[in-house]
Amino acid sequence: MELPADEMVPVINRIKRARGQLDGILRMLEDGRSCEDVVTQLAAVSKALDRAGFAVIASGLRQCVTAESDGGEALDLQRMERLFLSLA
Repeated sequence: MELPADEMVPVINRIKRARGQLDGILRMLEDGRSCEDVVTQLAAVSKALDRAGFAVIASGLRQCVTAESDGGEALDLQRMERLFLSLA
């Protein structure tokens, strides 16, 4: 299953923002910022990465359902479930 490039643009942008947030967290740690500030930013970057992962899985599910209805490869529910749960 290949991911459609047009659907991945927002995912790529979200991951790039998360990378920037991680750089910011590193600077915060190096500067001795408060635990609360660091944890807040860690939670934000974690949520952003989770959302990116869910978007990728949703795209894959759409592809599988479309392929199955077109007579293509059958939807592998167990595989998709494992992918989804890997983000939980």
